[in-house]
Amino acid sequence: MHRARKRFGQNFLQDNGIIHAIVALIHPAADSHIIEIGPGLGALTRPLLANLDHLDLLEIDRDLVAYWRKENLPGLNIIEGDALQFDFSEWAKQRGGHQGQCKVVGNLPYNISSPLLFHLVSAASQIHEQVFMLQAEVVERMVAPAGSSDFSRLSVMLQARYHMEGVLEVPPEAFDPQPKVNSAVVRMIPRTDFDLSSQEWSALEKVVAAAFAQRRKMLRTNLQAYADRLSLGEHELKARAQDISVDRYIAWAKLLANGISD
Repeated sequence: MHRARKRFGQNFLQDNGIIHAIVALIHPAADSHIIEIGPGLGALTRPLLANLDHLDLLEIDRDLVAYWRKENLPGLNIIEGDALQFDFSEWAKQRGGHQGQCKVVGNLPYNISSPLLFHLVSAASQIHEQVFMLQAEVVERMVAPAGSSDFSRLSVMLQARYHMEGVLEVPPEAFDPQPKVNSAVVRMIPRTDFDLSSQEWSALEKVVAAAFAQRRKMLRTNLQAYADRLSLGEHELKARAQDISVDRYIAWAKLLANGISD
């Protein structure tokens, strides 16, 4: 039996009730094109495959790659590779593009969750839905509304690109080995109203990073370098980064990228 590897952040889901709830959330259908990141020993893989003609697995652990190849299950395609380097856009194009739903799912390794979420943003125009299990604290930040203490750079950047919903809480005892933190499942659906160019997205990254650089300081300080181009109002100058809405950050990004004043 494969033993969980700490360096890959492996914790294997084993609670059948939780497993069935997550599969129901993913809703595998005949026209679904699904790639599962880090299948582990198949807690989600097997029930997903029972509802699909084809399922792609992306796995970095060579022992697990060998395990799945040995299983030789019909309809299962094993891809050995690092999710942080994988081209999800190209995968979606090869799997049918807009003919059918392209979904990315998985119990994500907690040690790479944030960089992986940012990596997936570049494929959002080809992906219809993402359903992930993550550290509960990360999910709370992802879905946090403006004004809350959990609202962060991660919140703004992901909410600018996705509609997100925390849909399920998962306790440590649902895993083997048990992690030291609570987990949660999040559903991410790309926003259809997203209209930022690559230059505007880059500007959003810069202004959000600057705003949250020192959370306790007012934007008067954090956005000093951009103040003349953003025409910040007096209430915005006195506000802190977590008090500004996602839509306002997007508006600022467009102003910066297009070199115009509000």
